[in-house]
Amino acid sequence: MDLQLANKVAIVTGASRGIGRAIAQTLSNEGMKLVLAARSLDGLQETEKLCSTECLLIEIDLRKPESAEILIAGAIQKFGQIDLLVNNAGATKRGDFFTLSDEDWQDGYALKFFGAMRCCRVAWMHLQKTQGNIIIISGIGGRTGSAEFTIGGSVNAALLNLTKSLADRGTKDGIRVNAINPGSIATERLTTRIKNYAAENQMDEVTAAKQMSQKAGIARFGEPDEIARAVAFLASPQAGYCQGVIFDVDGGQTRTL
Repeated sequence: MDLQLANKVAIVTGASRGIGRAIAQTLSNEGMKLVLAARSLDGLQETEKLCSTECLLIEIDLRKPESAEILIAGAIQKFGQIDLLVNNAGATKRGDFFTLSDEDWQDGYALKFFGAMRCCRVAWMHLQKTQGNIIIISGIGGRTGSAEFTIGGSVNAALLNLTKSLADRGTKDGIRVNAINPGSIATERLTTRIKNYAAENQMDEVTAAKQMSQKAGIARFGEPDEIARAVAFLASPQAGYCQGVIFDVDGGQTRTL
C-alpha cells in the first residue's frame, strides 16, 4: 500500500531510541524527510544511520518552555514546511504513590505533557498550511489506572483529552489529530522491568517475561515497529477520516470500552 508520504516532512520527538527510533526509521522508509529531536545527540546519530532520507538532528530538552519554538523554527528553516508532528518524547517514574515526590510529578508532566502541548501550539500554523497531522504517543495507562503508575497514568489521560480537544479544533483548521496508546512494548524500559522482576523473583529473564505478559493478559510483548507502522498509517491519506482517534496498540491488554 502506497501511504503517499514521500517528500513530506515529519518531526519526531524522543527519536534517540525505542519507539521514537522505530517511528523515524519507518517514516524514512516511506520517503519522509525527518526532524529528529531528543536530549541525546549520540542516540539521534544512531537513529539517523537507520534512515535513508534527509534528517535534521536537534539535541534539545523539551522540558524547557523555549524548546518548542527552537525545534519548530529549526524544522521550518531546514525544510520550509511541516506535514507531521509526532509527539513521542517522555517517560514517567513508576512507584508507590506515597514515595513519589513533587519533583517526580513535575518532571513527568514537564516533558511528556507540556512538551507535547507546546510543540502542538507552535507547529499548528505550519500544519494548517499543509493540512497536516499530529500524532500523540500516549499509553494505555491513561485508560486503565494502576497503583504503581499514578504519574504516567494521569499524564497519559491528560494527553488523550488534549488529543480530543485539538481534534475538535483541527476539524475547523484542517489538521488531523490522533493518539496511539502503546501497551507493553519491548524497549529498554521494559527490559529493565523484566530484569528487576527476574531478580526479585529469582528466575531467569525469559521466564520473567513470560510471567509478566501472562499477568497482563497478553500473548506477548509488542515491538516498537508495530507502533511505528500505526503511526505511518494514521499520518497517511489512507486514514483521512480518522480524527480524534484513540488507537490502542496493546495486544488486547485494554479490555475496557
